[in-house]
Amino acid sequence: HLVAGLGRCGRAGAGSPCPGGEHGREPRPAPLAGRGLPALAALDLSRNPLRPLAGALRNLSLRRLELAGNGLRELPGAALPEGLEELDLRNNSLQGLSPDEAAPLGRLRLYLSANPLRCDCALLPLLGWLRNASWRVPDAGSLRCAAPRELSGALVLSLRQEQLGCAAGREPRPEGVGEQEELQTASYVFFGIVLALIGVIFLMVLYLNRRGIKRWLNNLREACRDQMEGYHYRYEQDTDPRRASASRSGL
Repeated sequence: HLVAGLGRCGRAGAGSPCPGGEHGREPRPAPLAGRGLPALAALDLSRNPLRPLAGALRNLSLRRLELAGNGLRELPGAALPEGLEELDLRNNSLQGLSPDEAAPLGRLRLYLSANPLRCDCALLPLLGWLRNASWRVPDAGSLRCAAPRELSGALVLSLRQEQLGCAAGREPRPEGVGEQEELQTASYVFFGIVLALIGVIFLMVLYLNRRGIKRWLNNLREACRDQMEGYHYRYEQDTDPRRASASRSGL
């Protein structure tokens, strides 16, 4: 098999011009219409700024195509050769695949790791395809979510439909809702920690001043007892019958 490898623009030397443009400009795809390449079976276009591919590869008789590290944001389905069997899309900028993009994947062996997948309702077509034909995606077990934040790092194959916001009668969660909930939860946790610290400090103050507090309580008890004894003494004086008869005889 003939393998063609194209490096980054200007890699050959400081004075090497970019194909189809000047320095600093994004190169235009070369017209690979298949002329003179009838036996080309594998093509490596990794780590090239290919946006978009257009129809440059459509007429090639490729079996394997490597497009890793190209910053692709969507699957170039219309640009893929009809007989393609293996496609490498690792380390691109794919957030998911639409139903139209997922439709032609049934015939491909696909590599998708290191893409910032967004795990919402729009990921369902890809998730369904992965579960029904995981053998066609050798790195399916390593695919992880990059967004939304509450699912960041979660394994794609372990997700449930309700986690994607696709339960019956439920719309996908708006952007930022998860962040607000996380912020609210964090504020509750912080408030609880502050209250716990205040309680610990209060208990420590009580423990360190336990002798002084004990003396204060004793003094308070003595003062209350003296006050009650004074009230009791006055009550006895006021209710003494001898004092009452003496006051009447004086009148």
